[in-house]
Amino acid sequence: MNPLPDPTLLDAALHARLTDADAGRRRLAVIDLADAQDQDQLPWLTHALHDPDASVRAEAATRLAGWETEAVVAALAAALHDGDAAVQHAAAQSLSELKDRRLAPALLPLASHGDAFVQAAALRALRELRAPEAAAPAELALAHAQAAVRREAVAVLGWLKQASALPRLATLVTTDSEPEVRRAATGALGLATAAQADAVLPALLAALGDAAWAVREEAAATLGKLRLADAAPALVAALDDGYWQVRLRAARALGQLRWAPAVPALGLALQHTISNLRKEAAIALGETGAPEARPLLLAAQDDADPEVRKLARLALARLPGG
Repeated sequence: MNPLPDPTLLDAALHARLTDADAGRRRLAVIDLADAQDQDQLPWLTHALHDPDASVRAEAATRLAGWETEAVVAALAAALHDGDAAVQHAAAQSLSELKDRRLAPALLPLASHGDAFVQAAALRALRELRAPEAAAPAELALAHAQAAVRREAVAVLGWLKQASALPRLATLVTTDSEPEVRRAATGALGLATAAQADAVLPALLAALGDAAWAVREEAAATLGKLRLADAAPALVAALDDGYWQVRLRAARALGQLRWAPAVPALGLALQHTISNLRKEAAIALGETGAPEARPLLLAAQDDADPEVRKLARLALARLPGG
């Protein structure tokens, strides 16, 4: 049993509603209590995490988002063990919204917790805090049996730009059984510096041929971010991918590389039925700076989409001679 907080912290009407026999009334009282944003009444809000009704507990967990105190973190961390999934997920979401890095020590023990949900939630919260001390448990979690934990561990290392983890991340890109982990690891390789970029290129090229289109899309985006010129031919090939989302990222990457030999393939993308892809192709053609792009962009000024026409005009202005 959790003792009730001091009733003098509340006015009599709100106290009566928070202790009402009807769960619906208690839940509405929790909403009103949270809306008041009164620090002195916070113990009542955390106490609602122990309400006998799961809907009240879930509401309290949701409403505790944004409270940056150790007491709230401890209460939400305890709610990760709640017997109701909705309460657990609400607590995890609220923890992920923390911004004060000084609260990281309260979460660090949970980053190695035996329960996979608790561990993933803690890693997700630590990612947002960008706490350097989270790197060690995150690297250990890369070998976790649960994909959700591995994915959150990858995200922590990516956000921390943990260069020492690059070899293991590259291995996950090509060997992990779960597409969501491979995609996260592919994106995390974008933390590589210019000196490290060539070392991660094989993994990224492999990801560009992954069976999951979301991984291929992430690979194209990361190759563009790293501006790896050796990837240009593979990115041109990706302009024929069966998913337009991958084609779009490949076009954007080729523009970032400013690779003039991509002009003919980008010209074909400029005729695609998806207007978002045509927009990216127009931008990329301008970024190549290739004179051969001019007739393609001139033709695009008659595109049915006004945004494509506008981007074609802007791209033309980037070419030699304006």
